[in-house]
Amino acid sequence: MGLIVLTGASGSGKTAIADAIAERYTHDFAVYRFDNIGVPPVDVMMRDHGSPEAWQRDKTIEWMANLAKVAQSGKPVLFEGQMRISFIAEAAAAADIADYKLLLVDCDNSTRTERLAVGRGQPELANKDMMNWAAYLRGEAVQHGCEIFDTSQLSLDQCVAHVLEHLHK
Repeated sequence: MGLIVLTGASGSGKTAIADAIAERYTHDFAVYRFDNIGVPPVDVMMRDHGSPEAWQRDKTIEWMANLAKVAQSGKPVLFEGQMRISFIAEAAAAADIADYKLLLVDCDNSTRTERLAVGRGQPELANKDMMNWAAYLRGEAVQHGCEIFDTSQLSLDQCVAHVLEHLHK
């Protein structure tokens, strides 16, 4: 598999998985994080793109175009971020990427709350909007036939092993 994309709401585990793979398998995979481009304030998103959703769509398209070039090198690529699944599918088609695997990294709301409030020290993110975003992504995953990878009861090592299975295909 040339490209694996992990998406999911905050607290799902996608960044922890990507970070662990980047650290443990430095030479085996190219790992990219959506947020490395920097996330501007909402007013800048509005000014430059019309809405936060349009900003996310535009940046997803940019990312996938760049990742298509990296994936052509033959090194497996792992990309993670909070992106709508429909934007990923659109961006992959625009970049002529046919061989990719999309995983929705997910967890139950109590696990998400614990991870955000305690693990990350960001209790303000464990709110109704984040839970609704997670539910929205679950619905999109079902609609698009994407794997929903529930990390609620798994250790980081188990999560990494699951993603590695896809990267080695």
